[in-house]
Amino acid sequence: MGNSKIVLITGGNKGIGFETARQLGHLGFTILLGSRDETKGKEAMAALKTENINAKVITLDVTDLDTIQSAVKQIDDQYGSLDVLINNAGLSLDGGVPPSQLELVNLRMTYETNVFGMFSVTKAMLPLIKKSPAGRIVNLSSGLASLTLNSDPESEFYGLNLLAYMSSKTAINALTVLFAKELRDTSIKINSADPGFTSTDLNGHRGYRSVEQGASIVVKLATLANDGPTGGFFDENGVVPW
Repeated sequence: MGNSKIVLITGGNKGIGFETARQLGHLGFTILLGSRDETKGKEAMAALKTENINAKVITLDVTDLDTIQSAVKQIDDQYGSLDVLINNAGLSLDGGVPPSQLELVNLRMTYETNVFGMFSVTKAMLPLIKKSPAGRIVNLSSGLASLTLNSDPESEFYGLNLLAYMSSKTAINALTVLFAKELRDTSIKINSADPGFTSTDLNGHRGYRSVEQGASIVVKLATLANDGPTGGFFDENGVVPW
């Protein structure tokens, strides 16, 4: 396993993050499970090891710069570079209220994890990703981020109006585009993934898609060939409109 690719997955201990770890593990990747809760991370690692997947836990809270810096140091010391970063950690705090009823504190906390956390991890890990011959960054977005779909009465999710969650995912797409512009002359590819309405803790398991289905686009973007796209927004069927 000495030359296997290294992938860090934030929030990798459950849901789409864990299933992505499983699928990439079966492709021979060394899996670094970023988990806020070390115990939950170790349980996830043990589950992956029963499938002969090389997995390690890294204590990582995307809202805590100390844990981010210590994760960078750990990866640098052990591997010297990072091939793939999957920004999967995210939360939803809208509680179903309309935009005008949303509490500012819930908007702030949503952005703290979904946007500022993703930015902080990406910025911190970038020097290690630049040392990979073909770095890949995948940002977990959502079809709910699409301004085109959000303003289309015919869209499947037009009835949803969750200001904090949906706008945070739109902001993630902007980060994807702007980082891709900065990195366009490198071998790094950064894209947003829409896993679809997947059954996870985030939505109280109301989603109708399995984690296996949800993770498929994440895995695809994590393993793009050198001629693959960058700065795009994709689900398993292709391009999602901004």
